[in-house]
Amino acid sequence: MEEFKIPTKVFSGNDSVTWLQNITNKKVLMVCDAFLPGTPTLDRIKKNIEGKNEVTIFSDVKPDPPLENIMAGVKVFNKVQPNVVIGIGGGSAIDTGKAVRFFGEKLNKYTIDLFVAVPTTSGTGSEVTQHSVLTDTEHHKKAPIMEDNIIPDVALLDPQLVMTAPKSVSAFSGLDVLTHSLESLVAQDSNTITDALAEKAASVILHNLVECYRHGDNEAARKVVHEASCAAGMAFANAGLGIAHSIAHQLGANFHVPHGLACAMMLPHVVLYNASKSEYALHKYAEAFKKSGLVSNSMSDRIAVKRLAAQIQHMMIEMDCPQNLKAFGIDPAEATKMIDVIVDGAKKDGTFPGNPVVPSDEDLAALYKQVIK
Repeated sequence: MEEFKIPTKVFSGNDSVTWLQNITNKKVLMVCDAFLPGTPTLDRIKKNIEGKNEVTIFSDVKPDPPLENIMAGVKVFNKVQPNVVIGIGGGSAIDTGKAVRFFGEKLNKYTIDLFVAVPTTSGTGSEVTQHSVLTDTEHHKKAPIMEDNIIPDVALLDPQLVMTAPKSVSAFSGLDVLTHSLESLVAQDSNTITDALAEKAASVILHNLVECYRHGDNEAARKVVHEASCAAGMAFANAGLGIAHSIAHQLGANFHVPHGLACAMMLPHVVLYNASKSEYALHKYAEAFKKSGLVSNSMSDRIAVKRLAAQIQHMMIEMDCPQNLKAFGIDPAEATKMIDVIVDGAKKDGTFPGNPVVPSDEDLAALYKQVIK
């Protein structure tokens, strides 16, 4: 029996943040990126919530949220005893808010009334998923929480909030969306519904991401990419992911490669690997790429997949993204020493079982070596 769930209410468009005016007479904990306080972005959000509520802001959010920062947020949660938590920012901020909510509820033995996610980047899809990916900095490992009770109740997708995102953030986060789309498309638990979301999200990114990178003020492109991020989040929350993420998580934990960039480094190699081992994956990748209109429907599946991998790499070049660890600044000799650590971590990663092919240790090592230099 297959399951598909989207418990989150999603509101999209320039006026979506005004939904916050529905919240009244509550103790609200806003968890946001460290740079947001004092910015027009946060001011715009606050004006829709302040006045009618008691608002506290926690902004000690770091990329790849370390466990110690989560516990700092939990201390604020314990003090405030909020009814509502609002996660505002990129995936790290929303994941921090979800984790603070998770531990805060357990420690205080009560359930908040509402969790609202307001993404300011188009990438992680965290606004509609049951995942919160934390970092155990002591052991250089990702420490994910995967619980249905941290899925946000409401997601507000306002394209105005992503218009000023730095170019690198637009590129890396958008490539994360593409990775979510293509991995969920061939994941073990994929189905017709997740395929539809994944195929559409992939097409939107293939057609619009470079435009968002070049012209960040293109509101139409920003809106559809923001919605594609959410759609891809719905897809992978139900279908699962694969080894591009399994290895990317190790690149983030060990070399501090931004998550979306790490995924993008791995994605073309994983697409080609899966397609070489599985006719099922080969056909689904090819079918999605053909539906995007970027190649002919008459093209063979194998050539279409090669074109897809090349298209991903071409997009990375167009957006000035390093395609390997050496280009990112990591000494290849040091990266090579980590092969066993990366392989072991990837096999233990929560995304590993979703891959359509079960790779050997040698396969994982070979994939990792392709992004060393």
